[in-house]
Amino acid sequence: MAIQQISVFVENKPGRLADITAFLAEGGIGIRAFSIADTTDFGILRLIVSDTQKAAQVLKNAGVAVSITEVVGISIPDVTGSFAKVVKILADAGENVEYAYAFLTPEAGHAYVIVRVDDNAKATAVLKDNGISVIDESAVL
Repeated sequence: MAIQQISVFVENKPGRLADITAFLAEGGIGIRAFSIADTTDFGILRLIVSDTQKAAQVLKNAGVAVSITEVVGISIPDVTGSFAKVVKILADAGENVEYAYAFLTPEAGHAYVIVRVDDNAKATAVLKDNGISVIDESAVL
């Protein structure tokens, strides 16, 4: 049930993020979720998009460094402590959360969260075993 995510190396200079998002828009690619982390010189833009393979090709054709990673998507209740419960379950199973980001969902009263872990299959199984709703790519597209 992994979700494909695009990671893009972004130079930390004015207009570079605008260029990258324009390439996607011109290619007819919809951005469903994103996260960006930066340093002084560069950033990593992580995206869930409407067509991962097409987006990767569009960006590569524009000379942008792109990689595709599989991540786990979950739906959690929009209440205090929900995310804490998820990361505790993963920690107890020995799974490290490398990064995570949340985004809006059409599912009222819930939030979708993307997590990057060491072992997607193990994380998915342990989350399901603990009553956490794991979503697939169709839920975000």
